[in-house]
Amino acid sequence: MKSHLTLAMFIAAWLMPMQVMAANEQEHAHVHAKEQAVKPQSDAKKNEEHEKHGENEEHEEHEEHNEHEGHDENDEHEHNETLSSRISDDMATAVNIVTDRADSQLLRQHQVVYGKLSADPNRISHVNARFPGLLTSVKFSLGDSVKAGDVLAVVESNESLNTYAIKAPIDGVVIQRSANVGEVAQQQTLFNIADFGSLWADFRLYPSQQDAVATGQNVVIMAADTEINGVIAHIIPSLTQPYQLARVKLDNRDGKLSSGQLIEGAVISGEFNVELAVKKSAIQTLDNQSGVFVKNNSEYVFTPLQLGRSDMDYVEVIAGLKPGQLYVTTNSYLLKADIEKSEAEHDH
Repeated sequence: MKSHLTLAMFIAAWLMPMQVMAANEQEHAHVHAKEQAVKPQSDAKKNEEHEKHGENEEHEEHEEHNEHEGHDENDEHEHNETLSSRISDDMATAVNIVTDRADSQLLRQHQVVYGKLSADPNRISHVNARFPGLLTSVKFSLGDSVKAGDVLAVVESNESLNTYAIKAPIDGVVIQRSANVGEVAQQQTLFNIADFGSLWADFRLYPSQQDAVATGQNVVIMAADTEINGVIAHIIPSLTQPYQLARVKLDNRDGKLSSGQLIEGAVISGEFNVELAVKKSAIQTLDNQSGVFVKNNSEYVFTPLQLGRSDMDYVEVIAGLKPGQLYVTTNSYLLKADIEKSEAEHDH
């Protein structure tokens, strides 16, 4: 009985691992079958997620592309934005913004020359004593204005001991005096008197300019802020200088000009009409384009122009402007500065 029990226990002990292995194999098969059943669903889900991820990436790329295109369009829009400044009429008047209508214009071809003003040698008088003697009286000093017939000095003659007067021969200004009371007047010049009522404009003509300039041509002369019209009276050759002198006689009875004053001249060599022209003072440059500010109510719009021939004051307009349009001729730089300031603030 005892041995039988022992044998039964041995068999049970031997069979138990086999049963466990069988159970494990059965459980493993069951799990494997379960995994096989679940796997298609998992793979399908992964594929679905992958496709969805791909669609999201494509959608994001598309949105990014659209955003980029929209940014470019905005940039282009901003680049093409009209350059203008809005100023009320009262403000424009206060800062002296002046407009004019674009119209046809007579342009003058010219040759620019430079020189200076000089006194008329025919209007300079050198005053001497007629007879040697003692200067008993001197009436005028350097810089004084005199009239013809005014007594400049009184001399007591050495020979007769009589006195006689030295009088001004012309109207003018005392520019030099060598006479003092108590001195002896002999052959020296006592007074130099110059009449500056007329002056000569002496322009230098260098070899490259001499063929384009001749006597009788009109000249527009700029002396400081004064513009004067004149005619070349004669051209003087020079023996020692590399230029000739073109001389123009000027009326200076108002005394606004001075001998020795530097001047600029434009010798007119030709004239022609153009259908449309604007003043040179109106031209400004923005975005590397030359143009003018056209007034439209209270808005001043920068308008690029195609320009042609020019003279001292005007430039021909080939394209960009219509006859009759109002454009700024004075202080247009204020409008340019306002636009540049706005652009700088926008960029910042």
